[in-house]
Amino acid sequence: MNAVDEGRKVEAASTAATEQAEAVQSLYAKRVEIYPRAKIGDRLAWFQKWRWATVWITQIVFYGLPWLTWNDRQAVLFELVARRFYIFGLVLWPQDIVFLTGILIIAAFALFLFTAVGGRLWCGYACPQTVYTEIFMWIEKAFEGDRNQRMRLDREPMSPRKFARKAAKHVAWIAVALWTGYTFVGYFTPIRELGAEMVALQIGGWSAFWVLFYGFATYGNSGWMREQVCKYMCPYARFQSAMFDQDTLIVTYDEARGEPRGGGSRKKSRAELGLGDCVDCGLCVQVCPTGIDIRMGLQYECIGCAACIDACDHTMQKVGLPKGLVRYSTTNAVRNHLDSHAMWRRIFRPRVLVYSAFLLAITTALAVAMSLRVPLKVDLIRDRGALASETEDGRVENSYRMQVSNTTEARRAYTISVSGLPGLTVASETRFEVGPAAVASIPVRLLADAGQVTPGSHKIAVEVRADDDPGVAVRETTTFLGLRR
Repeated sequence: MNAVDEGRKVEAASTAATEQAEAVQSLYAKRVEIYPRAKIGDRLAWFQKWRWATVWITQIVFYGLPWLTWNDRQAVLFELVARRFYIFGLVLWPQDIVFLTGILIIAAFALFLFTAVGGRLWCGYACPQTVYTEIFMWIEKAFEGDRNQRMRLDREPMSPRKFARKAAKHVAWIAVALWTGYTFVGYFTPIRELGAEMVALQIGGWSAFWVLFYGFATYGNSGWMREQVCKYMCPYARFQSAMFDQDTLIVTYDEARGEPRGGGSRKKSRAELGLGDCVDCGLCVQVCPTGIDIRMGLQYECIGCAACIDACDHTMQKVGLPKGLVRYSTTNAVRNHLDSHAMWRRIFRPRVLVYSAFLLAITTALAVAMSLRVPLKVDLIRDRGALASETEDGRVENSYRMQVSNTTEARRAYTISVSGLPGLTVASETRFEVGPAAVASIPVRLLADAGQVTPGSHKIAVEVRADDDPGVAVRETTTFLGLRR
């Protein structure tokens, strides 16, 4: 092999390495800033009104619930230290984990049902990432202007005016984020006490950590990362296709009607020019919070917010063309040109009916279980110090320790009774009181005549009943040990 061939091989290898390096480098392309338009036209469009309605509703509920009172305490409080969850008049204890599990199962099946019927409705209207991104974008618009103004401002070199606008925006973002973190922690620590501790600079370490952590997450996700959370971090975008089918309502572009797209001419009709209804204005892309083009078909980045529908309908109205070029529809309806009646008939298909049946069954079962729930919990444990003993009068004594949980928010008196052996009686106090939403440890001593108790263990029942409501009673079974002679 001569030197020329060797040089060519080296040059070819170098070129291949360079191309490979460029290909690898392209996988880590810098994020392109997205400047979504906040408004189309003079007033809010139909779906934009719905998005802002959900913003107001969710935030009034989120920020307002911790400040409501119920029975002289916070109406909704998940008090982890005391291991009690307060939800208005309902008090849940660790033993009630089955109810919390049921609520989570209902939420999961509701998500499956809504997704199978209407696609990413949760993402587009009620997801915290969407809601707070809308709020942060509204703040950004207030300080920096709409899309074109923000783009010009970012291209400008740094100046006192630009710095002031940017700084004011971030101060407002941080204020909203910290208040959000404070409210979030207020669901787990009484919010009024937490506020007083913060004012006095006596807030606990963990409370301060979670306020700052959740505030930082809100500031970073909604102010900086935005669409990247939906595109790269949210798992829902990845497995949503498992719940979609050809009859799921999604944001769709009617390609048969819109293509070929073009600006058109005032002298000739679009039909004469061989053009579809899409005038290629680009507004559907400009309003998209994730920066996609819905005309390219369904993409996992689409959160179903319907901003492109509002933008396209506005353009169609301006140019005198029918609305609905971009609309909520199904793949089958667009492909087969189905009318709305036929489309909705296909939506209620076996998958949807199965999800609905499961959701109804679980919700009914949970409601029935909650209605039959006895607001009293009893845990009877044998005293390990002494299994059985003989008293001075010749009777057999067994000792127990009983944990009684009053799950109501009123002080209650209870009475103990026993059964299962002839002559079995309670030697300790048979009547006691437990405070509201409190736990009491009650020593229980049981006596039986030695002649009535044979050696070995005997099954007995201990019943605790509320004095003011005979229906509130719990029956626990245990063993009574006889003496070995």
